[in-house]
Amino acid sequence: MRAGLLIAGIILLIAGIWVTVGNGSYKQTDTVAQLGPAKIEATHTKAVPQWLGIAGIVIGGLLIIGGIASKNR
Repeated sequence: MRAGLLIAGIILLIAGIWVTVGNGSYKQTDTVAQLGPAKIEATHTKAVPQWLGIAGIVIGGLLIIGGIASKNR
């Protein structure tokens, strides 16, 4: 269990830092117009919110601390 907490914490910490720095994004496709079988679609690249990266850093840090604390018991 200790190793699982440490690995999950490290992954969340790294992902949180990556998102906070501004590298996290995703694509969203919207249908602009549709006439019968013909569609006009637009694809937008949106950034992942920075608060989500900060939450990942905090939760990852807590998991790492929890993994280290369980090691000492």
